[in-house]
Amino acid sequence: MKAFILAAGRGERMRPLTDTTPKPLLMAGGKPLIVWHLERLAACGFRDVVINHAHLGEQIEAALGDGRQFGLHIAYSPEPPGALETAGGIARALPLLGSEPFLVVNGDVWCDWDFRRAHALAGRRAHLVFVDNPPQHAGGDFCLDGETVRYASAGIGPTLTYAGTGVFAPDFFADVPAGAIMKMRPLLDAAIALGIVTGERHGGQWVDVGTPERLAELDRQLTANRPTT
Repeated sequence: MKAFILAAGRGERMRPLTDTTPKPLLMAGGKPLIVWHLERLAACGFRDVVINHAHLGEQIEAALGDGRQFGLHIAYSPEPPGALETAGGIARALPLLGSEPFLVVNGDVWCDWDFRRAHALAGRRAHLVFVDNPPQHAGGDFCLDGETVRYASAGIGPTLTYAGTGVFAPDFFADVPAGAIMKMRPLLDAAIALGIVTGERHGGQWVDVGTPERLAELDRQLTANRPTT
C-alpha cells in the first residue's frame, strides 16, 4: 500500500511562519511536521509515499529528497499556484498512486493513529479516521452509525471531527475532472448518501496544527516527551 501526504496548502492561518517555510516543514519537537509522518510510515511498513505540493514546494523536495534517508521512496506531485484542494490534488496524483487503495494523511496534523491499520482497511472504498471535537471545532461534522459515516445532522450518537487521515480506493476520485480544483466535500456528500463511507474513532493524540499557538504547544509537548540520552 502507498501513502499520500497532503502538503500543498498555503497555511494562511500560520502566517508569517509560512511566508518563508511551507507548513509541513515547520518544526515541532525537533523535526519538521511531515518528518513525523514519514518516520512513522516507515516504521509501520510503508515503503512508497507520494507528496503533493504547491506553495514553496521546492523546499519540500530539497528537504526530503527521494526518501531514502527515511527508508522510503518518495515521489512528488507538483500543483499549480493556489493548489487544487484535497480531492483535486489526490486525483492529480492518481497516476503515481497506482490501482490499489492508498492511505491519505494531512501533512499539517500530528496524530498517533496506527498506520498499520490501513492495510486491514484496503477493502473499503473510503474509510475515515475521526477524533473527538477539538475546542476550535466543537460542533463536529460527522457521526458514526456503527462503522457507517453519517453527517452530524443525522443526530446519531456524538459528533466527531475528521482527523485528516483515511484509506481510499482510487475509483473514489474517478469522476474528478483532470486538473480540477475540488474539495473533498462533494465526493463525501455523494458517498455518505449512499452509505458507502466507513469510519472509526481514534482515541489517541491528535493535533490540528492550524495556528502558531498550537504549533508552539505541540512543540512543547513533543520536546518534553523526547527521550534523553
